[in-house]
Amino acid sequence: MPPCRSLPRLLAPLLLAATVVVAWAQGGSDAPTPAALEARLQWAERQVAANPGDAQARFLVGVVLMDLQRDDEAMARFQALAQEFPELPDPQNNIALLHARAGRLEAARVALETALRNDPTHRLARQNLGHVHLMLAVQAWERAAATGPLEPALQRTLEGARALLASRPLAAR
Repeated sequence: MPPCRSLPRLLAPLLLAATVVVAWAQGGSDAPTPAALEARLQWAERQVAANPGDAQARFLVGVVLMDLQRDDEAMARFQALAQEFPELPDPQNNIALLHARAGRLEAARVALETALRNDPTHRLARQNLGHVHLMLAVQAWERAAATGPLEPALQRTLEGARALLASRPLAAR
């Protein structure tokens, strides 16, 4: 696939949107209220209505929809962006998050691998891929445990993996 000449122009706004998302994801007292998220969503939707080609605003709409737990709508937004701009890794990263949130771990893995084919240096997608692999391992070990007791070393490994997963969720961008 030939390089996209507009890629730098598209990435800069997405990185700006990512900064907003990272600030929100850090949570604490700065975490937006549902009313603030709705206001942000309305603002972003107005931006998209005024300029439907604004990838940054379209991406932000998807992010806010994720924050509002409106996952089906967010998925549709990110899939549209991924189809229109297949070279961008960020929509694929968020598609993976939505798949993982819904328990579709294989689909999440595939989306993250797509993001990494688009940008092998995409650190967040690489981190999330490791997380999904760990989730898949836990799922396999739990299935093994359902057929009978696990040996003690594997039981400790399973418990450690569960603790790791609980300590840090997948990250959106």
